Amino acid sequence: MELIRLGKTELVVNKNGFGALPVQRVAQEDACRLLRKAFDGGINYFDTARAYSDSEEKIGLSLSDVRSRIVISTKTAAKKADDFWRDLETSLKTLRTDHIDIYQFHNPPFCPRPGEENGLYDAMLSAREQGMVRHIGITNHRLSVAREAIESGLYETLQFPFSYLAGDQELSLVASCADKDMGFICMKALAGGLITHAAAAYAYLAQYPVEPIWGIQREEELDEFLSFQLDPPSMTEETERFILREREELSGDFCRGCGYCLPCPAGIEINTCARMSLLLRRSPAQRWLTPEKQAMMRKIEGCLHCNSCKSRCPYGLDTPALLEKNYRDYLTFLPEKEEI
Repeated sequence: MELIRLGKTELVVNKNGFGALPVQRVAQEDACRLLRKAFDGGINYFDTARAYSDSEEKIGLSLSDVRSRIVISTKTAAKKADDFWRDLETSLKTLRTDHIDIYQFHNPPFCPRPGEENGLYDAMLSAREQGMVRHIGITNHRLSVAREAIESGLYETLQFPFSYLAGDQELSLVASCADKDMGFICMKALAGGLITHAAAAYAYLAQYPVEPIWGIQREEELDEFLSFQLDPPSMTEETERFILREREELSGDFCRGCGYCLPCPAGIEINTCARMSLLLRRSPAQRWLTPEKQAMMRKIEGCLHCNSCKSRCPYGLDTPALLEKNYRDYLTFLPEKEEI
C-alpha cells in the first residue's frame, strides 16, 4: 500500500484518495456502502465540498465512527466571512465531526490573504485557532492563482487538475509545491472522464509527489482502484507509448468538464455538451444518443452568445464556438431519420 505525506501538514494518506463529488449522484444507502468499502479497503483520505449537495452528509453517515482514522478535506466557496462561518458550521454538522483536517477555499478567482475586506482568510485563521480547522488549503483551475498561493506561504495544500495530459505549466506547479513542502492534491486525474485507462493514470501519477483523488461513483470503479493497493501499476514502455498516443489525440483545446462556466442562462449543460465529440469516441457512443441526450444537445440551438461561459472558463476556451463544433459533430452520429 503506497502512502504519501501531504507536505507540512504531516498528514500521511493512502496514495488512492476518494473524490466524493460523484457520490452525490448515488442513492444514500449505495453511497454509504461504497464509502465504507473504500475505508475497509485501506483508503483513508476523503475529499468533498459544501457545494457537492449531500456528499458531506453521506461521508458523515458512513464514516463518523472511524473519524479518528481518516483524513477529511472539504471546501467553501464563500465570498465573505459570514458565509464562510455558515459553510463551516454546516460542514461540521453534516460530516458529524468537530474539525476539518484540510479546509479549502473552493476555486476562488483570487488568492485570499490576511487583512482583506472580505475577511475570508482571517476567518480561516480564526477557525484554525479554535481547532475547527486543522490545515488551510486552496483549490483552483487557474495557473495564476495557483502560483500566487504557492508563493504566498499562506497555504499548506494546493488542489489542482493534474493527469498524464498535463503540460510543463502543471509540472512546474508540482515541483514548486515540493520545494515549498506544500501538499499537492490532484483533482481531475482522469481528466473529467476522458481518460479511461485507470492503470495508466495511476502509473503516471505514481512518479510524482501528488495525492490523486479519484472521483468514484460505481463499485467496479472502486474495485479497480482498490486492486492497485496490492498490485500498483508501473510505468512500463508499453504504458509510456499509450500515454504518448493519448496526448496526441487529446492535444489542443478541449473542455475538461470542470463546470465553472455554469449556470448557463439558456440551460445548456456546457460541461458535457462542449466535450461531446470526445465522449462519443472514448466511450460507448449509444449512451450519448438517447432521446434525453439529443434533447440536451438541442439546447445548443438556443445559445444566447452572451459569452458568460467564455468569460468564466479557467482554461480560456472559446466555449460558444466549442459548443457549436460539438453540436455539428454530434449530428453526424445520428441516423438521418433521427436528426434533431
